[in-house]
Amino acid sequence: MEFINDITLVARVAIAGNKRAFDQLVRKYQSRVRKFFLAQTLGDSQLSDDLAQDTFVKAYTHIREFHGTSSFSTWLMRIAYNTYYDYCRKLHPTVDLDSVNCHPQSSGSDTMIRKDIYDALARLSETQRTCITMQLIDGRAIDEISKISGMPIGTVKSHLKRGKDLMVDFLKKNGY
Repeated sequence: MEFINDITLVARVAIAGNKRAFDQLVRKYQSRVRKFFLAQTLGDSQLSDDLAQDTFVKAYTHIREFHGTSSFSTWLMRIAYNTYYDYCRKLHPTVDLDSVNCHPQSSGSDTMIRKDIYDALARLSETQRTCITMQLIDGRAIDEISKISGMPIGTVKSHLKRGKDLMVDFLKKNGY
């Protein structure tokens, strides 16, 4: 039912330019997109909001390119994924994304557990953090992460395993 409702809203936007229909899509998915960016930016809410806004602007301007071969959510998260990596490439145009933490440091107002989680996430490569975020925070299946990121399923599994191992080691060393 959710898929059909999304298709109906997308059709209203793509065919008739119905901004209210797009507003419904934004309201439905904005918290998921923002949570993804919060994890990627290690809690920087202002940057997360900016990246989420960029994602929805891109989705709106390219809505006619959505063909329904995957869910709207998967298509939208692919845009979010690309928006984040475009942001990283602008900060570090000649550096491999896997070797860079392209996020500002989180603010001091985070609770201790949140800070420790963000510190653990900060130790991961960008691709490991993306896979971990999509699976553990967004609850996405491995095949959907593969579709969103464009990585083969085996690569996603590898990033998840390595990322989880690194996070567990870090958190154990910090008393968890």
